[in-house]
Amino acid sequence: MTEFTGILLFDGDCPFCSAAATAMRQLPDVGAVQWDDPAAQAFLEAQFDEAPFALFFVDGEAETVWAGEAAASELCERAGMPVLIQDVVGDNYETVADAIRTVSGLEREPDPYHGEYPLADEAAARFDELAAQGRQTHAPRETDS
Repeated sequence: MTEFTGILLFDGDCPFCSAAATAMRQLPDVGAVQWDDPAAQAFLEAQFDEAPFALFFVDGEAETVWAGEAAASELCERAGMPVLIQDVVGDNYETVADAIRTVSGLEREPDPYHGEYPLADEAAARFDELAAQGRQTHAPRETDS
């Protein structure tokens, strides 16, 4: 069994997505896996019958997958960011992502996946494999063991 109950699936080449992974530092039970990792690809195939290119947050205990702007909002909420920041990130997800892609020279467009999805049984069966590939995003404190 893994130590992570939540996993962020993100594009490691995208500064916005990488920043989202970094923002999760205060959450010891959340790990991050790059979108192109084989375990991430297998999980997405099991969940969506394809591997959509987008930001995803998966919570194995809540049996939920958040995608796109919903994933960004959920991450902000869990990270304890003020509601104003949560709203700005959620409401402006596409605009911010487009601007960062343009500035960064990234050509790949994210697939239009947004919202909250129940965790499919086949994907749930792959969660531990996915979480095993997660890397820690939080900086351990002296009280963490």
